Amino acid sequence: MNQLKTTILICVIILFSGIVNAQNKITIDAKANGEQFEHFWSKCVGAGRANEGLRAGWLEQLEKVQQNCGFQYCRFHGLFHEDMFVVLEEEGKIVYNWQYIDDLFDRMLDLNVKPFVELAFFPNQFAAEDSRTVFWWKAKVTPGENYAQQWHDLVKAFTRHVVDRYGIDEVLTWYFEVWNEPNLYPFFWHGTKSQYFELYKQSALAVKSVDEGLKIGGPATSNFVPDERFDGEIENRKASEKAFSAENINDLEWHGVWIESFLEFCEKENLPVDFITTHPYPTDYALNPETGRGKGLTRFVESAQLDMQWLKNIVDKSPYANAEIHLTEWNTSPSSRDNMHDFLPPAAYIIKTNLNCIGLTNSLSFWTFTDIFEEKGGAASIFHGGFGMINFQGIVKPSYHAYRMLHQLGDEKIYKDDYLFVSRNSGNGKVSALAYNYPKEYEGSVPAGTNKREEGTSKPLNFSLENLKPGTQFKIETLDKDHGNIHNYWEAMGKPEPPTREQVKVMKDCAESLKTEIVIVGQDGILTIEQTLTPWSVVLITQIN
Repeated sequence: MNQLKTTILICVIILFSGIVNAQNKITIDAKANGEQFEHFWSKCVGAGRANEGLRAGWLEQLEKVQQNCGFQYCRFHGLFHEDMFVVLEEEGKIVYNWQYIDDLFDRMLDLNVKPFVELAFFPNQFAAEDSRTVFWWKAKVTPGENYAQQWHDLVKAFTRHVVDRYGIDEVLTWYFEVWNEPNLYPFFWHGTKSQYFELYKQSALAVKSVDEGLKIGGPATSNFVPDERFDGEIENRKASEKAFSAENINDLEWHGVWIESFLEFCEKENLPVDFITTHPYPTDYALNPETGRGKGLTRFVESAQLDMQWLKNIVDKSPYANAEIHLTEWNTSPSSRDNMHDFLPPAAYIIKTNLNCIGLTNSLSFWTFTDIFEEKGGAASIFHGGFGMINFQGIVKPSYHAYRMLHQLGDEKIYKDDYLFVSRNSGNGKVSALAYNYPKEYEGSVPAGTNKREEGTSKPLNFSLENLKPGTQFKIETLDKDHGNIHNYWEAMGKPEPPTREQVKVMKDCAESLKTEIVIVGQDGILTIEQTLTPWSVVLITQIN
């Protein structure tokens, strides 16, 4: 908890670095020196599986989030799955077919989105004869007898193909990540830790054989844990009793999975690691070894920040200190049937976490941009707790607005406290700010489930921007319980299932419509904002001229 105390102290120092008058009004100089920061939240976003990307709706939604949220990369499962028809057998010989991958990558690149390549899962020919499968679409996860050599050959041929098709300069900007959450035995990887490390080795050798500059990374492991359940060759669920019985899970010391042993293995084998990946979901599932009973656990709002600090510290001290850090999945929970994903609170959680984690990672990839996502099959309801920031019909959720608002920030920080962030665009000098209310009473556990939690403590927003040009216009957009919160509107409509075409159009318009006003800077060059931040609301303030 010492890291948390340090974080809180830093926030307090930052808060009082502004000029605060007797009425607690914060005064900020719009011309003050700024500190450069990276829009790591716009680097990458997730999606379900590769084949879903061949659909019109998926591509339309990807175009929307690229244009309005700025996403540069997209990551998804199943690139080598049977429905992409990559590995075929003709007259007893292995033949590679790249047509489906080409079509997907061509369309993504036309939308200015690059693939964050996840190398997975096993084609039929490379998996064990009785391979375990996951999801209804039966992704094969058990390595076959000759998996290492077969996998090496496939990855090398794939890498050579994309370089030939798109050019080395383009593919040098891509990322090649090995597998997805291989620590979750027997779910995503029905093998040992050592077998995964061998898979990484063969992947790295294959990719680098095409060009040394291409970027390879892993281990793509799941959420952080406070125990030793993943220390062995396969998961020991009984070791999670510590988390199961803890009076307060936030008092435990949480750590990343396989990160240290992965780096040690790569150093020993003299393997490249251009980037580290893992998934800092604020959740865990613990087991009572005596009864076999399990329970879901949800950590506090600062958990992602603490996890990133732990990870950055480990990487900085390793022989791979220059490796990038990419957190390739993240959301309020890893369940595609968590109703909270459709509600208002995730927007404030997204804003708070990303702003607090500036400087700790190169990407924090939201899982996912769309509800065109079929790990559990097609959902019966248009709002079913799907991961997406846009639902199946193309209706945006509050999480979409959170990323759209983050994208509107500049690249220089001129002020930050625990609910207000003010930035400036270094190119045109325009100022933009985000204010949000993540209620104190909910900080102990990231919101999940069916309780909307729309009540809570309000906060006063009272600050002034000085040294502005008189007549400058600012737009103020507010996302709150009554604006942009589409689930409430859908309920008021009577929860139509399915909605008519006209109802879909109406809901799309409502979901996009935030409370909006224009304010003009007076002759004194000062813009004053005084309003109340209701629970979970987010306010974007942008200079428009």
